[in-house]
Amino acid sequence: QVQLVESGGGLVQAGASLRLSCVASGPTVSNFGMGWFRRTPGNEREFVAAVSSTGSQSYYADSVKGRFTISRDRPVNALYLQMASLRPENTAVYYCAVSTLAGATVTAQNYNTWGQGTQVTVSS
Repeated sequence: QVQLVESGGGLVQAGASLRLSCVASGPTVSNFGMGWFRRTPGNEREFVAAVSSTGSQSYYADSVKGRFTISRDRPVNALYLQMASLRPENTAVYYCAVSTLAGATVTAQNYNTWGQGTQVTVSS
């Protein structure tokens, strides 16, 4: 069974950068798309970014385009989210997930494995 562990969250000031990491243990996830989602208190989990199994295809939420970059390192079963120019509204718990599809997908229902999340807090 695949287990996902996120890291890299923290408290930063607006305008700063953070890099989130997610490492998958267990069976390889290299044949599946992966993604990042986030949730704030009282709200639904929302899509942030997704990447295909090969890394050749990626999607971003409009609110993070041009500031966030998703990437993966297939040999080590890792997923990353480089976040730049952070804003207070980016404050959330960020979750890494593995899809059931090879392509990149924005739909949470297409993901069947989730990490525990890492908190990102951006102060103004």
